[in-house]
Amino acid sequence: MSEHHHLSDSAFLKAVRGEPVPHTPVWFMRQAGRSLPEYLKVREGTGMLESCMNAELVTEITLQPVRRYGVDAAIFFSDIVLPLKAVGVDLDIKPGVGPVVADPVRTLADVEAIPDLTPDQVPFITEAVGTLVSELAGINGGTPLIGFAGAPFTVASYLVEGGPSKEHAKTKALMFGAPDVWDALMHKIADISAAFLEVQVAAGASAVQLFDSWAGALTPGDYATYVMPHSARVLERIGALGVPRIHFGVGTTNLLTLMGEAGADVVGIDWRTPLADGIARVGDRGVQGNLDPTLVFAPTDVMTARAAEIIEAGRQAKGHVFNLGHGVIPSTDPDQLARLTEFVQSYPLA
Repeated sequence: MSEHHHLSDSAFLKAVRGEPVPHTPVWFMRQAGRSLPEYLKVREGTGMLESCMNAELVTEITLQPVRRYGVDAAIFFSDIVLPLKAVGVDLDIKPGVGPVVADPVRTLADVEAIPDLTPDQVPFITEAVGTLVSELAGINGGTPLIGFAGAPFTVASYLVEGGPSKEHAKTKALMFGAPDVWDALMHKIADISAAFLEVQVAAGASAVQLFDSWAGALTPGDYATYVMPHSARVLERIGALGVPRIHFGVGTTNLLTLMGEAGADVVGIDWRTPLADGIARVGDRGVQGNLDPTLVFAPTDVMTARAAEIIEAGRQAKGHVFNLGHGVIPSTDPDQLARLTEFVQSYPLA
């Protein structure tokens, strides 16, 4: 019990619960990734999905940024399409392209052919989370682990398009033209996403983040009709386990209120929306974000001045977790992120 007790006192978990914090907590999306030399070294010769299915590698990669930066939370290293791979969907992550699906989903039969996710299909997840939780307990007085999953719309888009897409035309064509197939697909993926997060929480993750990277492609009306009920089911299942839930999308200014209402405790705000505007939209919830990821390429004093503005704006929120407004860009200098972390953690809140 003691392990969980001191974690619950962590700045990150206090912020997501809306309690007063010793300092503004900070972590970075894609903090364990292509910008770290130690990550590139350990990943050498190992494919992305292969890495995500190796408990030892997942553990090491998740810990790397915590060791390097002393961030207030670790994010579980995985990929949005990994649960699909685990249930047997024929897909691969092609370097420089992204996830490519061999047989895109078109019909009800295609949806029914996708198996449900059970914990015994992802023993590497249970093992990695277990190891991480015990390792993280000893770092900086206890560092919480955030579970990871892709939200149904974003995962569905990969399955329907057969790969990454800018327009999501095939995805929307299915959504508007075959709503029964769409509904079945979203139910299936919501169950897979929820099960994937449940495995992580059962193994000791302290919070979760649902990534709806492509939801910004939707109008609020279409989001509310075709997507929100499915994301809500994922978030409700995790809420039942008593862990805080972060919900994040890109280019989602017009959806922030709905994304909060879907069942988030904290809504991630991308950098295009001023944080004060985001706070006004999410209701009685915390926010996460939202420094433009390119500001790490600016002079340090320019970057930290912008960070200060965001911390100040964040005071108006029920809780504020500092982050970038999207993932760390691969060419980022890790030393700049170290300076940013130190700046945020030492910024006086009194």
